[in-house]
Formats: sequence, C-alpha cells, structure tokens
Amino acid sequence: MKALNKETAAKAQRPERIIQFGEGNFLRAFVDWIIYNMNEKTDFNSSVVVVQPIDKGMVDMLNAQDCLYHVNLQGLDKGNVVNSLTKIDVISRALNPYSQNDEFMKLAEQPEMRFVISNTTEAGIAFDPSCKLTDAPASSYPGKLTQLLYHRFKTFNGDKSKGLIIFPCELIFLNGHKLKETIYQYIELWNLGNEFKTWFEEACGVYATLVDRIVPGFPRKDIDAIKEKLQYDDNLVVQAEIFHLWVIEAPQEIAKEFPADKAGLNVLFVPSEAPYHERKVTLLNGPHTVLSPVAYLAGLNIVREACQHEVIGKYIHKVMFDELMETLNLPKDELEKFAHDVLERFNNPFVDHAVTSIMLNSFPKYETRDLPGLKTYLQRKRELPKGLVLGLAAIITYYKGGKRADGADIVPNDAPEIMNLLKELWATDCTKKVTEGVLSAEFIWGENLNNIPGLTDTVKGYLDSIQEKGMMETVKSIL
Repeated sequence: MKALNKETAAKAQRPERIIQFGEGNFLRAFVDWIIYNMNEKTDFNSSVVVVQPIDKGMVDMLNAQDCLYHVNLQGLDKGNVVNSLTKIDVISRALNPYSQNDEFMKLAEQPEMRFVISNTTEAGIAFDPSCKLTDAPASSYPGKLTQLLYHRFKTFNGDKSKGLIIFPCELIFLNGHKLKETIYQYIELWNLGNEFKTWFEEACGVYATLVDRIVPGFPRKDIDAIKEKLQYDDNLVVQAEIFHLWVIEAPQEIAKEFPADKAGLNVLFVPSEAPYHERKVTLLNGPHTVLSPVAYLAGLNIVREACQHEVIGKYIHKVMFDELMETLNLPKDELEKFAHDVLERFNNPFVDHAVTSIMLNSFPKYETRDLPGLKTYLQRKRELPKGLVLGLAAIITYYKGGKRADGADIVPNDAPEIMNLLKELWATDCTKKVTEGVLSAEFIWGENLNNIPGLTDTVKGYLDSIQEKGMMETVKSIL
C-alpha cells in the first residue's frame, strides 16, 4: 500500500485564489469537494490555502499527505445506493498562523486572492476585545481576518479591484451579517481609519450562507476496507452524505465569479437566505423532532426504520407533506423536491441515526421547529395539525420516563427545570393536569399554549389514547 502524496498520486497545480479558515471534516467534505467539482467541470481553476484557525489542529497531518485526501460519499441518489471515493486535490498548502504568521500575512499580498471561506464553529464568529492589531496572530477568527484585510489594503494602496469575497459557513443564522459587524468592531477598536473602512465596505463583500450536508467524518469502522480499495494509506478520508446544499445571500455578479451552478451543484445565490433557513428548520428538523418520540414509543430505534415502517412512515409523510409544507411560502415544487431529498437522507442505508440521540432537549426543539408551523397551519386551515399535536403528546409521554412496552428504558434528557416540572406533573397521574401544566410553562414556550383554541383538549386526548391503546394504535387513529 502506497503513502498518499504528490509523488504517488497526481496533483494539479492551480492559482491560489481561496483562503480557507478551517481544516476540519465539514469544510473538506463540503466546500473543498464543491471547489474540486468546479475545477473539473468549469474554468474556475483555483486552489485553496488552508489556515488553521486555532493553535492546535490538523495542518501537519494535511501537509504530510501534500494536502491530498479522499471523500467517501454514501447514501441514496434518486433511489440508487451510492458509495463513492473521490480524491480531492484542491488544497495547495496548509498553514498554522501561530507558528507561520509571516506566511499567513503574505497571503494578503497575493494579487490573485479573491475568496475567503470559513467554518470556525458557531463560537468562532465572536468579538474578543483583548485582540490587538500587533498580535501574531489575533486569537479570534474575525481578528485574524481583519489583520489580513488591513494588510491587503495597505499592500495594494486601497486598490478597489483587490477586495475579497467572504463566505462564512458557520452554523448561525445570518452568519455573514454577524461577521461583518465583528470586523467593524475591530476597525473601531484598532483605529484603522475611514479610508480602510470605506475600502472594506466598497471593495469587499461579506455574504450570509446556509450550508447543509451531514458529514460523519473519519470512517473508523470502514477505514481498513477503504484503504484496501484505494491502495493508498490515506489517514484523512472523510465520509459524507450525497445531499449537499449551499445557499448564498449574494448578487448574481458574485455567482458569475463562483460558477457552481455550471458544475451542476446545488449552490444557490439568492436575495435572502431566510426562506431557505426556514425551509430547512421546518422540513428537516421539524419532522425529526416529532418522529423521534413517536417512533421510539412505537418500538422503533432508528430513523430509517421509522421511515420504512408501514404505519410510522405514513405518519412522517403526513407531518412533512400535509402539515409542515403547508406553512411555508416557497414555490410548491421546490418544497416537494426538498422534502423528497430529506426523506432520502432519512433513509440513508449507511447511517444508523438513533431516534434517542434526537430526543435531547425536545421541548426547546419543538418550540423553535414545530410550534411556528402548528400556529400557521391553524391560522391557514382553521384546524389543528393532528400529526404535530400528536408529536407534542409523544414528547410529553416520553418525558414520563419508565419503560417501553418491550422493556427498553425511556431516558429523557433536558434542562433540570423542565425535567422537574414533568416529574411533578406526571406524579399527579392526571393527564388533564399534565397537559395544562406543560402548555402553561411560559419558561419553555414564552407564552401559555392553553390559549391556542382546541390544543389542550387535543393533547389530553392523545395522552389518554397513548396510555390506553399504545402509540401504534394512536398513530393509526389519525392517518
């Protein structure tokens, strides 16, 4: 078996046009895979310089393989099982700014540099007032980026054609807006002047993005078989699902510079990411939150099993297509395609997604992912969505704890005040008190849900039915 490096495997030489803050599994399986496809299928012709955002990371491992590695895509594509391996060769080099700060700052001096992409975890886009312009480097990601931008501004004497296009991929809503605000804070803190501020505003663009791809990461259990298949000793293989979506809130001239659509990729440049954020939360996270307690109490343990079950599968379909989809405002055909993609992801034969892992903090999840849909559905249809209400009753039942019909343990996990409330309410052994007590908990919902017409009686009815007939029969009653 060969070592993986540029002596043993072909590696293309391309101009360095992208600076990437972050070397983890997600960026390598998502962004770098997208750039690989753009290089292969369009004239994008760009390579990536990776910058390690914190002082301990993986750049040494990357450099040991000359930044070559494989992406292993697994899942269903229009019903067909796919399990592919692709060698990714887009990273030219990887830097640690904590030990190579001069090389890091010199990136700002390269005239062809055009893009900055990052994923530094949700906590990465934060203002740290202790950072100084003279730090080598600043500890925060926005601090490092501001240092780089200021050095570029000075190197090219404020030339507006040398601005950078910045795509943050951190998993926070309106990540671009947050990053831009933080850069302004550093401009002020470090007194970088109005000329630089104007150059940043007019020559650079910081664009909010939404990213979506499940990346399990390094395939520990399959790695020996993968290396045997590759005949390379690749220690940076990264597994990911086939589905990918990158929504970028930017004008069409930016899309022309980043021609992902020409490579047939699911990368959308849109005026606002908000409806796509809402679509993902509603049609992916929303069904997850209610299918989990319903499936578990019906005796099923894995998301895929639940989707394929003759009764629970119909329940999931009802919640997605008949209820939640009716509450969104994007074109129907777009929503239907996204929902079918979500079902393919739930059915991924390579991922055993335990429903109990989704059950953590179910009440706050229901409040953000399902309650808005419940209210919109009621407003539009003048009746309660039965599947969503049953999902709430299932969460309340799950939080009773105890044992499932087959003897499996029910172990709820949430904030202590929620756990204590449910324990006290279930101790009354009265489903009316349980229902009214949960729905009136303003510290969970921000309001008293007993005021929603019909909700209290409907939840109580489902709680009684689950106690008397079990979950499976209760689900059948609403289909």
